[in-house]
Parts: sequence; C-alpha cells; structure tokens
Amino acid sequence: MLSFRDRVSRIGALDDPVRRELYLYVCVQPGPVGRDEAAAALDIPVHKAKFHLDRLEREGLLDAEFARITGRTGPGAGRTSKLYRRAPGEVSVSLPEREYALAGRLMAEAIADSVRTGESAAAALERLAAGHGRRLGAAAATEFGRPADAAQALDTARRALAGYGYEPRVDEDELTLVNCPFHALAQEQTELVCGMNHALVDGVASELDGELLACALEPAPDRCCVVLRPA
Repeated sequence: MLSFRDRVSRIGALDDPVRRELYLYVCVQPGPVGRDEAAAALDIPVHKAKFHLDRLEREGLLDAEFARITGRTGPGAGRTSKLYRRAPGEVSVSLPEREYALAGRLMAEAIADSVRTGESAAAALERLAAGHGRRLGAAAATEFGRPADAAQALDTARRALAGYGYEPRVDEDELTLVNCPFHALAQEQTELVCGMNHALVDGVASELDGELLACALEPAPDRCCVVLRPA
C-alpha cells in the first residue's frame, strides 16, 4: 500500500501542465509510446519529453519497456527505444484521508462469503475486518516489537493505524482516533460501518496483546467511533 506521502507525490507530479498532457497522451494510446512520438504529439523537444516521461516513470505513474519500434530483430534491426505505458493501479488523495477502497473490498468479500456460506453479511464483514486488523497488528509487532505493557501497546497500535487515515493520538492512557476513514459510509450505514470499524481496530489490539488493550465502541462527534484503552 502506498503511503500518504507517496500518493501526494504522485498526484503532485501531474501539476506541471506539460507533464500532465504527456501522461494523458500516453494513457489513451493503444500501445506503448516512444519519446519521439510523445514529443511530436505535444510539439515539444524530445529532450523535454524524455525529462517529463522519466519523472512520471520514477513516480510510478508510467511503466517503461525497451523494444525496437520497427518490430524487426537481428542485425540491422536498429537500437531499442524506451517506450512508456500507463502503470497499473490507482492513486487518490483525500483530505481528511479516507479508505473507501478498503471498506469496499471488505464489504465485497463479506457479500461473497454470505452468498456462499449463508453467514449473515454483517457477521462476515466483522470477521473479515477483524482478520485485516490482526494482519495490521502483526505487521506492526514485527516492525516495532511486541509491546511489554499497555503504554507500549497503545503506541504500537497508534503506529499500526496511522497509515490508514485514522489520525491516531495518544491522550494520557487512551488512544483517540481523530478521523474516521469511512466517514461518508458511516453516515449512511452507521451500525454496519461502525461494527466493521470496531472489529478492525479490535483485531489490531488483539494481535498486539488482547490482555493489554480494551477496544470500546464509543461514538462521539468529530472523531472515530472506536477508542482504545489499557485493559
């Protein structure tokens, strides 16, 4: 998963009008595009096209490959050229940060499981969210070490949730999640989304150490509905 900083950097790379036009040109072509073709399409020098295309590649917005444009092989076929195409994946930035793609993925998996097994969609969603939370907790424990006490557990949970839009803040002996990454969904389907959210955060806490932290569902204005405290 791309960090918030990396996503901002990728979007920022398109602020330059020439670079943005090159990116859009490459995206709509039926095949990979060479520097000469891109430069001719925008009526700019080849060295300028090269500079911007390579920047887009470094940012991960374009993929590059080398091939002979003529399609010939063997002696006399000519040198290979660097060709560009749109990179797979999506990049988006929202302020405050939201994680609707994560919610959508969990909900789609829950519906599929419900159809296949007969389990209620809500129960499947909470189960899958808890599993995702446990994976986040396990990754944080590997990176930062297993917490030895509640204070360390709160800090490790803060680190685990920081990259997912929660904007976690430790206030004395409580972890407050300043931002709800599923805000718009929670406004429409409060019980379902808050249940998913609670299961996810509780999964993080359980994986770090279920005896050190307690995860409470306590909705309040201007913050996430979940609070973590020492058990």
